Order: sequence, then structure tokens, then C-alpha cells
Amino acid sequence: MSKKILLALTSNADLGDTGRKTGFYVPEAAHPYRVFRDAGFAVDFVSVKGGAPPQDGLKDDDPVQREFLDAEGERLKSTPSAGEVDAREYDAVFYVGGHGTMWDLPDSRELARLAAEIYERGGVVAAVCHGPAGLVNVKLSDGSYLVAGKRVSSFTDEEEAAVGLDGVVPFLLQRRLQERGAKWEGGEKFTEYAVADDRLVTGQNPASAEKTARLVVEALA
Repeated sequence: MSKKILLALTSNADLGDTGRKTGFYVPEAAHPYRVFRDAGFAVDFVSVKGGAPPQDGLKDDDPVQREFLDAEGERLKSTPSAGEVDAREYDAVFYVGGHGTMWDLPDSRELARLAAEIYERGGVVAAVCHGPAGLVNVKLSDGSYLVAGKRVSSFTDEEEAAVGLDGVVPFLLQRRLQERGAKWEGGEKFTEYAVADDRLVTGQNPASAEKTARLVVEALA
């Protein structure tokens, strides 16, 4: 039976109080999706609130993104909410980034429960860019934070400042992961960097999405 991977998406469309829109970052879903499908995995979607999660960052000249939306556009109109998904069906969960994640992923108890259950059943938990926002409050059954003591990457505080949103996001992701006990690490800003540590796989930014997905495939092998 093929492995099943759950792509977790934000339901938040508002970039704080800037009046600008955000959502899940389409390239960070599309490129991992292709890696997973090429590896023979089945892919499902979940979002915080269910329904059609907001999209951001679509580049029409990227055939991988167009192919992804052509293939999955209908399913993306009606994703289940985190509370409607059975963790026992999945071998991995992959938190897709996008700035929207910063406002709703940390507070989704249902998504945190899904991740903890998948991990404690021997599965893989993964996230890229701002996706690790979904990891900051995930606790295991012994009460410890999932990220504590593990090598973890994410969108960096330097990158957040470079895009001018360090004063907009509700917290700085790198710093919060470090506060949770993660052994945070990253590379030069906006370059590929991903790390796997004990079935926890994380990537730094959009450029790292494909590598993060490849590390998930390796971890599931």
C-alpha cells in the first residue's frame, strides 16, 4: 500500500492589519506535491477551518504550479478541517508555508494533535518556510515540545526583516522555535536549506521546499 501524506494549509487570508492578503504559498505546496507523487505517495489536504484555503505566491509561468492546481483545484475548494481527519490514515504531515500560517497554525489544537499522533505512531512531521509555525505548540504525550532538542529550520528572522514583515507577524518564527528548545539552524537568506532530525523534517524558505520534500521521502523509505 502506498504511503499517504497530508499537506496542511492555513485558512488565514489576512496579512495582519496591513490590508494585504496572504494564504498558503502555492509553490511550497506544488513542488513538494510533485516530489511526493513521483515517489508513488498518495497526497491529501487539510486546512485549519476546512473549505477553500486562501492562496498566495502563485507564479503563472511555473508549470509545476499550474500542473498542481489543474490536478487538485477541485479538492482544494473543499478541504476537510483538521478535526475531521484521522491521523491513523497518514504516514506524514507536511505543513506548507505562506505568511498566513503565522496567525492560525500555532493555535490549531486539532492540527497539533494530528502532528503529535502521526509522529508518535512512527510517522514523519515536516514543515517548510513559515510552515513550522504549526510546530511551535505541538506537544508529545509526555508534555514535551516536539521540536525540543531537535535540529530545526524555518524562515529566518533575518529573512523576515528583509521582506519588511518582522513588525507585522505576531511573532518571529526562528526565535519562537528557539524558545521551545529547538536546535535552530539555517543558511544564507533565501537560499536552499533543509534538515531532518529524528523524523522531523524542516526547510528554511520557498527555495527549500523541494529539498524538504525529498528528505521526507527519504525518512519514509
